[in-house]
Amino acid sequence: MSVLKPGQNCMGIYEADSTGVLVDACGYYRAFYQTALSAQSYLLLAGWQFDSEVKLLRGEEETAAGEVRFLQFLNALCQANPALQIYILAWDFSAVFSLEREWFQNIIFNWSGNERIHFRFDSVHAYGATHHQKFVIADGVLAYAGGMDICSSRWDDRRHMRENPLRVDVDGTRYGSYHDIQTYHTGEVVGVLFELFRQRWSDSGGAPLKLPKAGALTPQVPAEAFILPAGRVALSLTVAPAPQTTQQKISEIRRLFVDAIMSAEHLIYLENQYFSSQAIYWTLVARMTLPDRPRLQIVMMLPDRLPLTEELFLGLPQMKMIRSLQLVAEKSGHQLCVYSSAEMDHGNRKMTFIHSKLLAIDDRFLTIGSANATNRSMGLDTELNLSWEATGPEDPLVPAIRRLRASLLAEHAGLAGSDEEEKFAEVENLTRHLECLADDHEARLCRYQADPTLEKSDWPDALEPIARVVDPEQPIDNEFLFESISKSELGSFAKGIFKLSQMMIGL
Repeated sequence: MSVLKPGQNCMGIYEADSTGVLVDACGYYRAFYQTALSAQSYLLLAGWQFDSEVKLLRGEEETAAGEVRFLQFLNALCQANPALQIYILAWDFSAVFSLEREWFQNIIFNWSGNERIHFRFDSVHAYGATHHQKFVIADGVLAYAGGMDICSSRWDDRRHMRENPLRVDVDGTRYGSYHDIQTYHTGEVVGVLFELFRQRWSDSGGAPLKLPKAGALTPQVPAEAFILPAGRVALSLTVAPAPQTTQQKISEIRRLFVDAIMSAEHLIYLENQYFSSQAIYWTLVARMTLPDRPRLQIVMMLPDRLPLTEELFLGLPQMKMIRSLQLVAEKSGHQLCVYSSAEMDHGNRKMTFIHSKLLAIDDRFLTIGSANATNRSMGLDTELNLSWEATGPEDPLVPAIRRLRASLLAEHAGLAGSDEEEKFAEVENLTRHLECLADDHEARLCRYQADPTLEKSDWPDALEPIARVVDPEQPIDNEFLFESISKSELGSFAKGIFKLSQMMIGL
């Protein structure tokens, strides 16, 4: 079954001279650094978050390179090249995230940065939405897109060591291991991404972009990339109409996930930061309960724990959905396994945080992007996914996707680059192999466990009405609020607000 359908689950399928995947921020930040050094005319950066002081290179690479802090590096590029223009478009974040963000970025980037560095906050979006697309374009010939932000506490390498002296922010704060995925592209698809950035910049209130003619940058395949031998790549969006613009609602990514899952014949592999989407949940239920379709192996990689407020509002529906899916799989003869990646440290599990957003079907279809498996990403937040699909079983894209999937599973198991990595490529009995690893309490791959505090407390019933407002699939307004919370639930909603306030005071 063909998945990609232009005009339905993607805006189009575009030519790509080269395309592939970068795993973890060490590789992506290095690739961005090298690309930016070579840029002649312009760099365009759109993202959910940027931090001026984040280091792009670490260790010996940093020592050899000189200036590697994000803003100072961009300043140095502009000083060295008087023709270079840099445009940065960041989400104008909610006050909820104010303690996690660098303050006064308008001043930091626009006043302490070079005059050819143009920074804008994007606040033009649907009620309750965020701009969540993350992509970079260099000279109109090379683009990166996916789930990675250039910000603090994200850099890590594929080893995800329990202790890594390079995994430290500029202020000296150490943070835990972190996993993410980005893609790279050259060819026609870069021009489509360019137009997407141009429109977003204009919608945010920025002046029309007047960019110089594309420079002479020669695209280089990043050294650590997984090359995908595909001449075409599809782009899919989520856009909720903003009142200030003439935007149209776009739910291509939602349809993409539904169509991809329903097409599965053998294997569904999903990596995601969250799992709370009603659309994805019901599609998995529908696929597993079709009587005339083959039995599936369904493998999910999720974080073992979320930050506290996210655990309360997204962990609850995630916990319920996973339990329900496991029951459906057991009754219908499918194999559904949900894992996290963590190391034991004196009896405690130290987690690798999964931030990636990837879905692979039968090693013949792959989508990577910014969209989480949440209701918000399916209908409210501004998202961007890129997809590849093999034309048949002999397409060289199939073994390429299989190598990527095997490498990712090996990474989560702490076996990347070892002789054991090939075992993860086998589709037959894959879940049996993973379950054997999860049985080893010293292994990094472990079964996903819901937060026992959340399970045993009386918070879930009180917080469930709030969770539906935190993770909606449409803009939040008064009409949606009252439709989401019935009269019988108003007491629970008030109780949830009270409990949340008590919790926040306790912090």
